[in-house]
Formats: sequence, C-alpha cells, structure tokens
Amino acid sequence: MIDLYTWTTPNGRKVSIMLEEIELPYRVNPINIGKGEQFAPEYVKINPNGKIPSLVDPEGPDGKPIAMMESGAILIYLARKTGKFFPPPGRAMYDVLEWLMFQMGGVGPMFGQTHHYLRAAKEQVPYAIERYQKETRRLYGVLNERLKDRDFLAGGYSIADIATYPWVARYEWHKTDLNDFPHVKRWFDAISARSAVQRGMNVPQVTK
Repeated sequence: MIDLYTWTTPNGRKVSIMLEEIELPYRVNPINIGKGEQFAPEYVKINPNGKIPSLVDPEGPDGKPIAMMESGAILIYLARKTGKFFPPPGRAMYDVLEWLMFQMGGVGPMFGQTHHYLRAAKEQVPYAIERYQKETRRLYGVLNERLKDRDFLAGGYSIADIATYPWVARYEWHKTDLNDFPHVKRWFDAISARSAVQRGMNVPQVTK
C-alpha cells in the first residue's frame, strides 16, 4: 500500500486528489506542519527538504520501494504508474507539463505569498500585500484567458488541473472574487463537482 505523508494544504491536496482519482489504495500519515512535524528526523529521511507532501510506494518502477517528494513530481509519477491524466510523449504531454509548471512556478508560490502576507505575517506589510495580490490577480487573468475556449487547462482533465485546483480553492484566502474570472469559475465549479476531488480535499481529516 502507498503511504502518503500530507497536511491540509493545497500542495498536499494535489496528491490526495490524484490518489482518489486513480483509485490506488493508500494510507494517510498526517504531518502537522503547524507543530513542525515536517522537521522530525524520521520524516526528513523520507523528504530531505522537510516539506509536505511525500509519498512512499513499496512497488516502484523497478519493483523496489521508492520515496518521492515535490508534489508535481509525485503527480507525474502516479500518472505514469497508472497511465491516467497525463498523455504519452508528444504535443499533448508537453501542454500538460507546461501548465503543470505554470502552477509549480507561478500559481503556488505567488498565491502562497499572498496567503502569508494577508493571514500569517506578524505585521502588515502594505508593499508586499500589494505586490503579491497584484501578481495573484494577473495569474488569474492568465488562467481565465487559457480557459475561455476549453474545458481544462491542457486537453482533457489532467494533472495540470489537479495541481492548480487546490490553490484556486483558496480564492477567499487571497481575496479573489471568482465572478471576475468567469472561465476560471466555470472550470472550478466543474472540478469541484467531481467526487474524487471532494474526497481528496478532505485528506487528511483533522479533528480539532
């Protein structure tokens, strides 16, 4: 059985959504990043970067166990393992990679900085708030333009959508009105209706 090490963040939820979509059995290992559990020595052996998520598959590509870090790499691994949500080599594959990297290099870091300065910073930093909110809105504009004449970011539903969705799901955190981006909203609503996405967004279930 696959072991998923995760917490209630967009990056963590990418992988739980993917695992629900591909219907592979997995065991959830909550890593409470608010308590610093990601820095425990036993966890750093799995993920040298001390971040979530991580995945350990006892049946790697060579039949031996494999430990994976970095959510985008994990999505590609699981897609290749199952042949789902990632096209074979060719133009369509590069479309998916392009928009997956857009999420990894743009949406995630910029939305995350907006969340930090709006919600977690110990003091208000107007310059930072303005900078990251402006960039967040610009990225929504890029997504909206991309989705104006297509249902998904790259061909059919793919790991590019799975990676981006949990970040857009926190639109209220970065004070974005999805009605300002109607194509994004349509895409968001369609993905929100998927039962696997709903299940994946509830991983891990944390009792307060």
